[in-house]
Amino acid sequence: MKHLIIGTAGHVDHGKTALVKAMTGVDTDRLKEEKERGISIELGFTSLKLPSGRRAGIVDVPGHERFIKHMLAGAGGFDLVMLVIAADEGVMPQTREHLDIIRLLQVKKGVVVLTKADLVDEEWLELVTEEVRDFLKDTVLEKSPLITVSAVTGQGIDTLLELLDHVAEETEAKTGAGPPRLPVDRVFSITGFGTVVTGTLVAGQLRIGDVVKVQPAGLTARVRSLQVHGEKVDVAGAGQRVAANLVGLEVEQVRRGSVVAGVNNVVPSNRLDVRLLLLKSADRPLKNRSRVRFYLGAGETLGRVVLLDREELEPGSMAYAQIELEEMVAAVKEDRFVIRSYSPMQTIGGGTVIDAAPGRKHKRFRSEVLGALATRERGTPEEILEQYLRGNSTLPEIADVAAGTGLQLSLAKELANRLAQEDRVKIITGDGKAYLASGEVYWRWAGELEQMLDSYHHEYPLREGYPKVELRSRKFSFLNNKVFQFLLNSLGRDGKLRCTAQAVAMPSFTSGTGPGQAELIEKILKEMSGNGFQPPAWSELINAHGLDETAGLELLQYLLRAGELVKVGDNLYFPQETLEAARGQVADYLKNKGEISVGELRDLLQTSRKYALPLLEYFDKEKLTRRVGDKRLPGRALNQ
Repeated sequence: MKHLIIGTAGHVDHGKTALVKAMTGVDTDRLKEEKERGISIELGFTSLKLPSGRRAGIVDVPGHERFIKHMLAGAGGFDLVMLVIAADEGVMPQTREHLDIIRLLQVKKGVVVLTKADLVDEEWLELVTEEVRDFLKDTVLEKSPLITVSAVTGQGIDTLLELLDHVAEETEAKTGAGPPRLPVDRVFSITGFGTVVTGTLVAGQLRIGDVVKVQPAGLTARVRSLQVHGEKVDVAGAGQRVAANLVGLEVEQVRRGSVVAGVNNVVPSNRLDVRLLLLKSADRPLKNRSRVRFYLGAGETLGRVVLLDREELEPGSMAYAQIELEEMVAAVKEDRFVIRSYSPMQTIGGGTVIDAAPGRKHKRFRSEVLGALATRERGTPEEILEQYLRGNSTLPEIADVAAGTGLQLSLAKELANRLAQEDRVKIITGDGKAYLASGEVYWRWAGELEQMLDSYHHEYPLREGYPKVELRSRKFSFLNNKVFQFLLNSLGRDGKLRCTAQAVAMPSFTSGTGPGQAELIEKILKEMSGNGFQPPAWSELINAHGLDETAGLELLQYLLRAGELVKVGDNLYFPQETLEAARGQVADYLKNKGEISVGELRDLLQTSRKYALPLLEYFDKEKLTRRVGDKRLPGRALNQ
């Protein structure tokens, strides 16, 4: 079933609320102050049953200039509009401003309603009708039906309902596909239930039990119950006025302008890429970095307009711009917005969100920036996805790609798989998740890594490879360690590198000695072996051979990896053959004697306590021996 929201628009005291009451029997002025003053201050909500049986939501907005922000909070959910003009006054300032807002928000269907017909004669009514028709020329409502009514006498009300039914049939409904999005226009608390939010569900569906995110605060909540038109429902669909009882939030944590959304489908940002229209009615050009009031959904914040291809925007003109906001907002691609001048407060323009989370400031007057925005705005889904990945400095999860591009998650997955087959996208998997990279970027990284590894191997031939920690720090600091490892694994599967636990190397690389190093190593190992079970300290050896600390450490790490040396204690290393000889003698001694002390090992190996104690502690770790008091007994390794 198609769900629609019908909204009112028009100047203050032109009879919008009275008209809604005549149509529905409900007075949408709910505040005491509204009753006393006779004007709407806040949004009013009710439902309307049309002659066909279709039920639509009604949003009654205030017409006073001081309450334009409340009007904007409701207008973002309109599917069609009733532009209300009092027959005794005709077109007034807020009539014009509301019509500008309707145009900026792309509400293209509606009915023009001349109210208070009982207060004027036929001749005056004809003049006002002609004035209204002239006013509507070249606007979104130019061809909309116009009807004269009186909320007092009931004149024209039935005909108006028939007209609304007909226009509703021709009006495109909001999409029910994809994750839910509910811009919040009211927040309150009900005793025994907790926090309740209301708004027009602009996309997707909400179900009882759904886990949702309240953005831009990033708060998690669960939907306990739902109401549509005052009736409890299990599921609410796009285009319906919804009241949602949220568990896990205090009423103070949610405000008008928040968005109740699916867990992964909205990325908050304080920067938006947009196509911006400055209304013809604006009284002056809009200069670069002008401060404006920014309205999106039911929210309002302040921001500055950065014009990307000019110094100022003339009235009636459009341009690409980046809005730098003073607060985070929750937007998606193709959202409509409105801007008003900072002072005096007048509606001057609006437009469409192209990128809801660009992540970085754009440099002005750059053809590549403007071209990218044009692709983002009008490109095919494939072009949009590829462009997003080329401009993304991380490896985003596929859910983040969908949110960042405005594509449905299912479509993003389908495109990624198709483009991966053509090597235009690289899918990198790990921990059950899929991360995406542009094929162009991925293979550029592979080429850059190849050059880095080749240089590193030439400079440090004894090392097993480029240390992962250092490589990430220098080249991939924008990735967390886990995703960095997934990237290395992928490059390894593609034959571009080889990973060890701590390092990365070229697939064909084997660490080894360079010119002169083999002879040096042979001398050092010979000297160490010649000292039996009293090898010289490594620091003494490298000093004796004229090596500095860095070169000595390089050589030591190589010998340890190659298994030529084994670390037994601090600054104490044994040749592998010497250590094995010691192991054999200790094993034989234990088999014969059943135990051994430090002094007995010292005498057995004809060494000193300086070496005997570290050797026994090493054999303890190796489970060859087991310490009991001052003695060592046979360990588990010896008993096997």
